[in-house]
Amino acid sequence: MKNNDYLIHGTGLGLRREVIEEMKQITTDQVNFMEVAPENWIGVGGAYGKQFREFTEKFDFVVHGLSLSIGSPSPLDEELVKQTGKLMKDHGIKFYSEHLTYCSDDGHLYDLLPIPFTEEAVHYVAARIKRVQDILGQQIAMENASYYTPAPGKEMEEIDFLKAVLEEADCSLLLDINNIYVNSVNHQYDPVKFLKALPAERIAYAHIAGHYNEADDLIVDTHGSDVIETVWDLLDKAYEHFGVFPTLLERDFNIPPIPELLQEVDRITQYQNKWNEKGKLSVGS
Repeated sequence: MKNNDYLIHGTGLGLRREVIEEMKQITTDQVNFMEVAPENWIGVGGAYGKQFREFTEKFDFVVHGLSLSIGSPSPLDEELVKQTGKLMKDHGIKFYSEHLTYCSDDGHLYDLLPIPFTEEAVHYVAARIKRVQDILGQQIAMENASYYTPAPGKEMEEIDFLKAVLEEADCSLLLDINNIYVNSVNHQYDPVKFLKALPAERIAYAHIAGHYNEADDLIVDTHGSDVIETVWDLLDKAYEHFGVFPTLLERDFNIPPIPELLQEVDRITQYQNKWNEKGKLSVGS
């Protein structure tokens, strides 16, 4: 995928309702696009609905779902997909992404759980992704997810499962840089090797975030702290390998003052400018 194929560009930031007033100070020079969970905004009217409209008229937006539960044994929630599609149409939202996980069976499980890395699961999940894309009339992106213990019945490695789903579903990838690092520690693999094995043409945009070190060999993906240097380095390597792609800073709680939060967004911009400039020099040399 070439840079001008991306539906969004530059740097992104998640819009958080608890600091929505403070986020009004953010300009499009600082942040190029924003992201919300559709479940938090479907059917919202009143003052919050008006504020949301102000943001969607100012910024490009993507939606990142929380509860589609693409790997669930329960029937696909097609009503949620349709409601998400309406939200996207009403606000001119560019893109929809979800987690390559499941979070429900007969009821909601309140966590994002790993799908078994099996051939059967590849076919099952890919068919459900295709159905979502048919309803929305556009390609969606699936995020490489963090997980803490593999699901039973493993037949293939995480990277092979992820690539097989993307290929069979013909969908895009939401590349979560922090999740690669988290999983590389929790499951003891080389994060750079994993990164470079991903299909460049599938990348739609990326996430970068902080995490919590529970133990030396256990990291929890929290989105509640600053991005660490090792994860920044992995983003740098990703730009070097794939070229620059749109990248969003995730911060879900422990949100610092907006000027402080924007320092991390600015750092994404610095890496993007670095590799954009190197690309120009390479082409012109």
